[in-house]
Amino acid sequence: MAVKTFAAIDVGSFELSMKIFEFSGKSQGRVIEHIRQRVDLGSESYGSGKISHDKMDELCRVLSEFAQIMESYKVTSYRAYGTSAIRETKNTDIVLDQIRQRTGIKVEVLSNSEQRFLDYKAIAFRGEIFQSVIEEGTAIVDIGGGSIQISLFDNDTLVSTQNLRIGVLRLQELLHHMNTRSSQREVIIDEIVSAQLATYKKLYLKDRDIRTIIVVDDYLSVWVSRKAASAGRKNELVNLGDYEQFVQQLRTRPMAEIMRMLDLPEEAVNLTFISACIMKRIMKLTGAQQIWAPGVTLSDGMAYEYAQQNKLLQSEHDFNRDILACAMNISKRYQGSRKRAETLENITLTIFDSMKKVHGMGKRERLYLQLSALLHDCGKYISMVNIGETSYQIIMATEMIGLSHMERETVASVVRFNHTPFIYYDQMKALGTALTESAYLTVAKLTAILRIANALDRSHKQKLKGVKATLKEDQLVLMVETPEDITLERGIFEERADFFQEVFSVQPVIKQKKPM
Repeated sequence: MAVKTFAAIDVGSFELSMKIFEFSGKSQGRVIEHIRQRVDLGSESYGSGKISHDKMDELCRVLSEFAQIMESYKVTSYRAYGTSAIRETKNTDIVLDQIRQRTGIKVEVLSNSEQRFLDYKAIAFRGEIFQSVIEEGTAIVDIGGGSIQISLFDNDTLVSTQNLRIGVLRLQELLHHMNTRSSQREVIIDEIVSAQLATYKKLYLKDRDIRTIIVVDDYLSVWVSRKAASAGRKNELVNLGDYEQFVQQLRTRPMAEIMRMLDLPEEAVNLTFISACIMKRIMKLTGAQQIWAPGVTLSDGMAYEYAQQNKLLQSEHDFNRDILACAMNISKRYQGSRKRAETLENITLTIFDSMKKVHGMGKRERLYLQLSALLHDCGKYISMVNIGETSYQIIMATEMIGLSHMERETVASVVRFNHTPFIYYDQMKALGTALTESAYLTVAKLTAILRIANALDRSHKQKLKGVKATLKEDQLVLMVETPEDITLERGIFEERADFFQEVFSVQPVIKQKKPM
């Protein structure tokens, strides 16, 4: 197999980094170069909402150097992603255009969910260690410049994730703005973090037993990995006692000594202290007894995704299961009917699978349909009258790690139009949708399927014991097995059949089979 060389460029809040990977065979890939260059974009972006001309020049200079290095290594493919500092500028499109014109590098902006999912993929790729850690109560704490992400596991499945805007650079800017003394920093950080975590605990943590925290950051992870290595721990786990001693050292020792101890410049030590304070509060909140630092970065996640998509490696972890588990927990939080959701899920997937030749959609769209079925009635928790709109708002406001913003809007729109009249693309654009025309067509197709599936359980009694779907020329024959009266279901089905036929040019037909 030919060797492939891939570059992963992370345009972060505090620094620019590039890792160059070499893939050959089915190996995990080998890092052959790792370059880090400090460019503090976050301080400006989080403060003023803009990146100054000087910072822009510095950013483009470093990226131009990255481009030259990629050429010297004969890199065949690359990806360059910007995170919260780029995402939160007021003129993101202008910044990205300047970068491309001046450096030749195309930078894409990750949504928060996409960024955290790549970090998660990088962690999951650690294989046996990852699986052993998440068997018991576990949380991933992903500490970035602009925010932190807390993701919870239950029985080795990711079940919930939440973003909190208390990242290290954002807190540093706040402390600077308040002109705080060094002796005040920990108290203020503690108060800010505690206030947000109190709400988080009430809504998401509840009685979950968290034993281990997996930490992903650019600062604290360095110490955790070193500490584990010095103690001879191959699994890179550090216990609570060792961690508390470390925080005490950061609190009491002179700056010069800490810089030597961690081999970090002063500005990085300050950020490490903030990260350590955040983690201290989270450990106290959760009762966690140990920390695991896998030592991965966003660049590792980018490389992993590239290798997956190009079939250079295979993953044993089912990430789609994590996304579905998150949706199930959202439905549970808003008191959705589990039985009805499962009924809709089975019917919609039966219809979807029978119509592959007609709809032209793939595995990803099938996942959207599953999510839509699971979340079809979450808005009832807020309004029994305006279910479609309230469901849409809930889904758009809720993080589902693994889905991009557009994917989340696709699912939210399908759920909305399951309950409300469908509107066409020009009308949606006028309302400010982020959906592309292609995504809009996906919404139309999935809505048509969900609507007729919903009609088949209109009574909410799960009358149908089985549904078989057969595509015959311009008809979709749905054979339903039930001894019960389905007059209501037939009536609603006929109302919704017109839109299905408009979308697919296929007429859906119900045929009832009564058990002997």
